[in-house]
Amino acid sequence: QVQLVESGGGLVQAGGSLRLSCAASGRTFSRYVLAWFRQAPGKERDVVAAIRWSGYSAYYRDSVKGRFTISRDNAKNLVSLQMSSLKPEDTAVYYCAAGVDYGSGYGDRHAYDYWGQGTRVTVSS
Repeated sequence: QVQLVESGGGLVQAGGSLRLSCAASGRTFSRYVLAWFRQAPGKERDVVAAIRWSGYSAYYRDSVKGRFTISRDNAKNLVSLQMSSLKPEDTAVYYCAAGVDYGSGYGDRHAYDYWGQGTRVTVSS
């Protein structure tokens, strides 16, 4: 059974940092894109960052570039999101996702086959 389990969410003040982690199990994800999405109340689930299977190519939404860093450890089936200079608008439930790496479409949530249950991040002003 495939499982993605997120951890590391919480409450932080604006300007602070958090590190999210996602542990994957049930299969090998070395050839998968691993991504973080987020969903704020009343809004759609949008991609935050995605990293290709090699770990050498990553995609970030414009609003987090320079503040967030995605990384992965294929040996451990682990993907992390280091978030710095957090802003109140980063408040959301963050989801880990995995999908087959076809070389494109990383921002499309329909391209991902597996999802975690989410971890809440709240940034206070």
